[in-house]
Amino acid sequence: MASGAAGSWSLSNLGARMIAGDFDPGFFVAHFVKDMGIALAEADRMGLHLPGLRLASEFYERLMGADRGRLGTQSLILALAELSDLDWTTR
Repeated sequence: MASGAAGSWSLSNLGARMIAGDFDPGFFVAHFVKDMGIALAEADRMGLHLPGLRLASEFYERLMGADRGRLGTQSLILALAELSDLDWTTR
């Protein structure tokens, strides 16, 4: 799938790391949350509705709440797994 129309840098480079349980940062969750917050504040100021960004921000905020802000952004899979009551590390 990574080489097809649905392919992306993130899928090619971070997908295997997620599967392997490698959440070492390339870019910290905490920095991403800060950047999304800036974008959402600016969108609000401009009267723009960005539901996709808001949803992504909520998932990453879950990671921050679980003290995972120093993990890489690929740790998003942990927040998604928790929503389904899965332990990603023992799957």
